[in-house]
Amino acid sequence: MTARRPLPQMGNLPFLTDGGIETDLVFNRGVDLPHFASFVLHDDPVAEDIVRNYFRDYLRIGATMEFGLVLETLTWRANSDWGTLLGYDAIRLRDVNRRAVEFLLDLREREAGSPVVVSGCVGPRGDAYGDFGSMETDDAERYHSPQVEVLAAAGVDMVTALTITNVREAIGITRAATACDIPVVISFTVETDGTLPDGMRLAEAITIVDDTTNRTPVYYMINCAHPDHFAGVLAGGGAALERIGGVRANASRKSHAELDECEELDDGDPAEFGSQLAALRMQNRHINVLGGCCGTDHRHIRAIAEAFGG
Repeated sequence: MTARRPLPQMGNLPFLTDGGIETDLVFNRGVDLPHFASFVLHDDPVAEDIVRNYFRDYLRIGATMEFGLVLETLTWRANSDWGTLLGYDAIRLRDVNRRAVEFLLDLREREAGSPVVVSGCVGPRGDAYGDFGSMETDDAERYHSPQVEVLAAAGVDMVTALTITNVREAIGITRAATACDIPVVISFTVETDGTLPDGMRLAEAITIVDDTTNRTPVYYMINCAHPDHFAGVLAGGGAALERIGGVRANASRKSHAELDECEELDDGDPAEFGSQLAALRMQNRHINVLGGCCGTDHRHIRAIAEAFGG
């Protein structure tokens, strides 16, 4: 990669993310998301206004409480498999990925009152809970490259692969980002015992990706699990786990299987959630990006900021 300015969240001050946008839109804002894909909202001006108001909640938290933000584009499922299910051909899929980036860049330019990093969100090819990896690394690189290329060309500051369940896909996405000369973050889904869905230990997964890609990811993240599910793993320490620079946690202590069966949102206790993540960061100073995943909204993110303020 050519030399780039360091990402703002790599400094000493913690940054926040938004919450779990899909669960917030569906359960709190009454938005229909076919196949849980939020990128389709960019094709509907009325729905896009709802998204704009969603992000404004976080921009206000950042500005009033003086926290930087890392915000993800609505492109978690904007890849070819999910796009085909939703009637998007390759051209239309490129257009909506580009539109998602332009949307956040414009919002940052017009309304941000604190530092905002715009990240191009890349999701897994399959299920975010149970896909053990159907592709080899070369196949994963070829599959994800078109999306990574359009996100990078549209002007994102970085690319984040969220809810990744296996090392082969993580390596493929990392290679795709390297080819585009764009910083990449890999965020692994973990189960209630802190391991990946296939049982691999988190430290082992990070080590494999780092060894295979010459430590290309700028940092790693944990997402889609409650802090109780991985706090013990982090307490074990070690060089691999010190590569974890961010956490996007679930509000609920339920397992992924239990969450799949829920018909009502389990949003947990926002104040407790905020305190847990603030404490987690104080115990693991290499973790500098804190935010939410399933079941969280602006209340949970504000609670993180308030816990630091206290």
